[in-house]
Amino acid sequence: MLSALLLIPLIAAMMTCLLPQSLPSSRFRSISVVVLTALLGLSLSLVVNFDPHVGGMQFTEQLPWVDWLGLSYHLGVDGISLPLIILNQLLTLIAILSSPDKLERPRLYYSLMLVLNLSVTGAFLSQDLLLFFIFYELELIPLYLLIAIWGGARRNYAATKFLLYTATSGIFILAAFLGLVWLTGASSFDYRVLAPGTLPLASQLILLTGLFIGFAIKIPIFPFHTWLPDAHVEASTSVSVLLAGVLLKLGTYGLLRFCVGMLPEAWSVAAPVLVIFAVISVLYGALTAIAQQDMKKMVAYSSIAHMGYILLAAAAGTHLSLLAAIAQSVSHGLISAMLFLLVGVVGKKTGTRDIDKLCGLLNPERGLPIIGSLMIVGVMASSGIPGMVGFVSEFLVFRGSFPVFPVATLLCLVGTGLTAVYFLLMVNRVFFGRLSDVVMNLPPVQWGDRIPALVLTVLLVVFGLQPNWLVRWSDTDAARLVPPVAVAQLSSAVDAPSFPSANP
Repeated sequence: MLSALLLIPLIAAMMTCLLPQSLPSSRFRSISVVVLTALLGLSLSLVVNFDPHVGGMQFTEQLPWVDWLGLSYHLGVDGISLPLIILNQLLTLIAILSSPDKLERPRLYYSLMLVLNLSVTGAFLSQDLLLFFIFYELELIPLYLLIAIWGGARRNYAATKFLLYTATSGIFILAAFLGLVWLTGASSFDYRVLAPGTLPLASQLILLTGLFIGFAIKIPIFPFHTWLPDAHVEASTSVSVLLAGVLLKLGTYGLLRFCVGMLPEAWSVAAPVLVIFAVISVLYGALTAIAQQDMKKMVAYSSIAHMGYILLAAAAGTHLSLLAAIAQSVSHGLISAMLFLLVGVVGKKTGTRDIDKLCGLLNPERGLPIIGSLMIVGVMASSGIPGMVGFVSEFLVFRGSFPVFPVATLLCLVGTGLTAVYFLLMVNRVFFGRLSDVVMNLPPVQWGDRIPALVLTVLLVVFGLQPNWLVRWSDTDAARLVPPVAVAQLSSAVDAPSFPSANP
């Protein structure tokens, strides 16, 4: 079943490349929609058969591959990766649905989207360090081309910057993986045969530093963040949806899986330093977002701030905070995808994303009333309004982190308040007031532009009202991640009980 999640997009991408280039763009999009719908259905079937009360990997598949190198084809899924796999399938489908009707070189575009989906899914499924690295680097190629070919005016600069940063990230990660295998004397890169906990603490800290820098670039965490705003501004709407919603989660997943999961002792020692990076990322991202005039750039800096919450939760290392880190990854993916979708519609219909040039788009006759209403919902979710999934995930982050890092948690709470400030500034200027002369006679918004955002709106509300549907899959595996040190002892005394499988 797991191999099918990789083989279906691979075969579909290869078949798409063989189709005549003369076919209309809509035909290529229809084929991709069918493939992604099948992948989403297959991913949801994993949920049906997944036992959330059994910790560890399920549906495992393993075949020998390159024995002399220690590389095996080993796949598995647990409560950490399952929500992210479903998120990847959903947002890739939404990204394809939101792609332009008329697109240059559609055969290449949709083939790259399928390869991107394959590489991200493969990284989440990999149970071999080297196999994870292969998929981690594979996603670099399609994303670089998607930005460089279909991006904005400065697309070459943004794509090259993304390439350099991501390649640097891969160098640090590969060096740490090789160091793990060499220092432990393991015969392969398989998770099960590695015992990094037996290494001296100094060695563990060196390895952790390499892994943290590599994944911090991908998340991104201050000061490794500068590639993200450029990539978002120049990327198309569909690519921004995947970049913020899914690809950044490779960094948070790696942080939880490899840094916390494989080097818990070193992680506990380094946590007081790492939490400083989390606070800086939250406050810097929020304050910088306030100063932006481009709506898309504002949402991009908002992503930097909200990804800092995940580092705060991971650094705290309690059961509840680690569960919150997984929930915040999914929550941010849904919210950021919705915001980028709506900003893309506004930019396409008005011809600008400049906040100073837009006004009164909630006008029911000549504005974008439905898009504006959905934007308000997305802003409310990002600001942590109760009843939305953003409130659930951020509350869990703060509740789980406060007993360990009370000052850092309170400073990050300030970031939540700043989120409301910059998004309210944007909504007030762009959607309220008298309709600007610059955006008179707007073209009508088709339902194809509304439906993806409506689907995400439903999910934001459903998971906000019933958070157990989101967190129950990860509860057991989050408990297994808790470092067996003093932080864990403190968490056992103050954490709320784990989420039971209860009726709504």
